[in-house]
Amino acid sequence: MNADKLSKRLERVADFVPKGSKTADIGSDHAYLPCYLVKKDVIPFAIAGEVAEGPFQSAAGQVLAEGLVEQVSVRKGDGLDVLNPGEAECITIAGMGGALIASILERGKDKLDNVKRLILQPNVSAISIREWFMENGWELVEEDILEEDGKIYEVLVGEKGDPSLPYKDMQNKGLLFGPFLMKKVNEAFKKKWALEKDNWEKILSQLEKAAQTEETLRKKQELQQKIKWAEEVL
Repeated sequence: MNADKLSKRLERVADFVPKGSKTADIGSDHAYLPCYLVKKDVIPFAIAGEVAEGPFQSAAGQVLAEGLVEQVSVRKGDGLDVLNPGEAECITIAGMGGALIASILERGKDKLDNVKRLILQPNVSAISIREWFMENGWELVEEDILEEDGKIYEVLVGEKGDPSLPYKDMQNKGLLFGPFLMKKVNEAFKKKWALEKDNWEKILSQLEKAAQTEETLRKKQELQQKIKWAEEVL
C-alpha cells in the first residue's frame, strides 16, 4: 500500500469522500489516504492528524516525499484537537475500534459544526458508531462491508439529518447489523455474522451450565435475541 495504491478498505473510504471537500484524516498513520485523495484531484487540501510521534513522523515524511506539503497539513494531536473549528467539511477515521472512534467524535463535538460528512471504518464494534450517530443527530446514509487479508471491515458514512430514518421498525437489530448492510447481505456480511452467531452459541452453551443468577439469565436472553436476529438476516 502507498499513496498511489490504497488497501481495499481505504480505497472504499476514499470512494465516499465528496469531490472538492476539505478533508481531515484522523489517525492518518502514513498519510496515504490524504495524499491519495489530493493526488487523484478528489480534494484540494487535507489535514492528516496523528497522536503518536512515530506515525506523525511517518506521515510528515510521506507528505514531504510526495511533494504535497502545501496541500496536506500534517499535525500532531489527540483526535479532533488537530482541527480548528470550521476547518474541515469531511472527516475520515479508519482502522480503529468503533468505541474509540465514537469517543474521538464525542470529545471533539465542538469541531463538527461545519462538518458535512463523517466516513468511519471501524475494525470492530460498528454498533458503537451507529449508537453515537443516533444520540447526536447524525444520519447513517451509506454503509459497506468487505473482506481483506482475512479480516472483515465495515465502512459507515454519516451526515447531519434524522438519525432514526434508516432504521424504521428495526432499530436495535439495525444498530447491530447495519440497516444498509442487511439489505445487501454480501459474502463478507454472511461470513462475519455466521462467525458471530457461532461464538454467541458457544457462550450460550457455557451459560447454560453456569449458576442461573439474574445476571446470567439476562445475558442468556440477550444472546438468544442476537442468535435469532442473526438467523433472520442470514
